[in-house]
Amino acid sequence: MATVQGRPMRADARRNYERLLGEAAVAFAQHGADASLEEIARRAGVGIGTLYRHFPDRFALMGAVFQTQVDELDVAARALTAEAGRTPMGALTAWMRRYVDVSSTIRGVAATLMDEGLMINCKTQLRETVELLAGHARTSGELRTDVAPDDILRLTSAIAYAAEKASVKNPEDTEVADRLLNLALDGLRTRNA
Repeated sequence: MATVQGRPMRADARRNYERLLGEAAVAFAQHGADASLEEIARRAGVGIGTLYRHFPDRFALMGAVFQTQVDELDVAARALTAEAGRTPMGALTAWMRRYVDVSSTIRGVAATLMDEGLMINCKTQLRETVELLAGHARTSGELRTDVAPDDILRLTSAIAYAAEKASVKNPEDTEVADRLLNLALDGLRTRNA
């Protein structure tokens, strides 16, 4: 639950906070890290002062949007590992696809946050999430034992970046991410999987 200086937010403040986060996610997906804060506030139905009360600067807003995405990826990983009938490698594969989708919706945000040093907690959480998925896939014999969580994160991030750049050059080719991800997954699997 979001708090203000250790106290739970009032219901109206919570709604404003959530609307701002939602509109910011859309704006960053459409316009990248330089999306207009005034436009985000307007679309959320609040004034710019309300935006700044919740998020003192652009980086705080971007960090909150990114943290929300990372939290959702963590929840998805746990749901995928618990899903009946899904193999551990299938869970890792589905999560990687989701990560590529999320990465493409926060254009430029992660890179900007990296420059500002606001990514440490998110990177740690992502690494732990991937280790959970990779651990299950290794134990099942489907994932190579020499693949580290950071390898998976870097590879998946690179695929998202490459797919985003390819879509700018050729918007009709919507399958780039899937093709690259399938190639990468072939390299991550053990030979007998």
